[in-house]
Amino acid sequence: MSESTAAFLYLVSGVLFILALRGLSHPTTSRQGNFMGMAGMAIAILTTLFLAGPSFGGLLLIILGIAIGGTAGAVIARRIAMTAMPQLVAAFHSLVGLAAVMVAAAALYAPESMGIDAVGAIHGQALVEMSIGVAIGAITFTGSIIAFLKLDGRMSGKPIMLPSRHAINIALGILLVVLVIWFAASESHVLFWLVVLVSLALGVLLIVPIGGADMPVVVSMLNSYSGWAAAGIGFTLQNLALIITGALVGSSGAILSYIMCKGMNRSFISVILGGFGGESGPAGADDLGDRTIKQGSAEDAAYLMANASKVIIVPGYGMAVAQAQHALREMADKLKEEGVEVKYAIHPVAGRMPGHMNVLLAEANVPYDDVFELEDINSEFSQSDVAFVIGANDVTNPAARDDKSSPIYGMPILNVDQAQTCLFIKRSLGSGYAGIDNTLFYKDNTMMLLADAKKMVEDIVKALDR
Repeated sequence: MSESTAAFLYLVSGVLFILALRGLSHPTTSRQGNFMGMAGMAIAILTTLFLAGPSFGGLLLIILGIAIGGTAGAVIARRIAMTAMPQLVAAFHSLVGLAAVMVAAAALYAPESMGIDAVGAIHGQALVEMSIGVAIGAITFTGSIIAFLKLDGRMSGKPIMLPSRHAINIALGILLVVLVIWFAASESHVLFWLVVLVSLALGVLLIVPIGGADMPVVVSMLNSYSGWAAAGIGFTLQNLALIITGALVGSSGAILSYIMCKGMNRSFISVILGGFGGESGPAGADDLGDRTIKQGSAEDAAYLMANASKVIIVPGYGMAVAQAQHALREMADKLKEEGVEVKYAIHPVAGRMPGHMNVLLAEANVPYDDVFELEDINSEFSQSDVAFVIGANDVTNPAARDDKSSPIYGMPILNVDQAQTCLFIKRSLGSGYAGIDNTLFYKDNTMMLLADAKKMVEDIVKALDR
């Protein structure tokens, strides 16, 4: 295959990736976007194989690797629960980072096969690109592992504040820059692996202090890192497809991180430095002082919603944990049969990754036209009879709007407290991932439904049938 033909096919795959991103921007076109992305990747892989022209033995190894990886991916995709999608995304990001490190190492030890001269005489530009790619890849690898452990509950979701962490990070950052410059000047294999080790440490130290409330931003940020790592290695290998794909992933992840930060009234830098959610509010009923709550039952909730004209449902991470999305859709269908107008309100950072709630509702076949983003529906709460909150804690906390001393003050929230009645399903009165007590629990128009989300919704469905 000629270089010009390969460049054209890489351009075609790049266009398909762009169209894939465009398709994934809306639920109705997301399936088409996925197919376009798959087609683009298939073209890129086949073009690379034909361009490289590997030996028969090399081709067999490539096919074996694709078969092993593809089989593992297919099995995981079929078995993974939608509620575990955030940690799956974090785990996949770690593999992208690790791949960048491995490809950079291969380029260092076998530069002839990559077209970047010979051992001891690698182009200086290639060494710089290689070191930047491997640094970002290593940071992505360990950072994504920490994010996975936090999301999967294997590590505390609370910020882990190390003494002098900022000074340590700055020192490691300076050391990393020095090592990159030194490596680019000397092509030392020892310095290469020192760059890897320092970057691995930075990945851990950057993500450990970040609390669970910031996890949606962390996921999109690591997605961006993985893209830039791929782009850096693409420059080293002079592979147009890697450069285009990496730049698309990196830039889209960065834009998404900005959107997430805006949705939390947070600066990107403050998230990177960590520490959000370090404060902790009352953990349960024993710490409430003289504040009281109004507790209700499934029958109470069914009566209020059946006699309402408009109900807005606000799903959150509690719905994901309980896997209550199917029961919730059944409840909404029954309310619609009674003539009740039902809508869903989605906060930009609800759940543990961008679009988490949209994915779960789509899995339950909730009509796309019933789902609205914060800015499109927030004004409707004051005209609704019932706001039905199912496990969405921090994104409904009025303290973000009313209490200037609150750590989450200024974060846009869903104004569920402005509905005539707010029904709130939660296992307990404990604080959310931000570690802050929710003042919504104690408002006069709030009725707490303390139970497992799925069981409570199923009980409400039974009560609606009576």
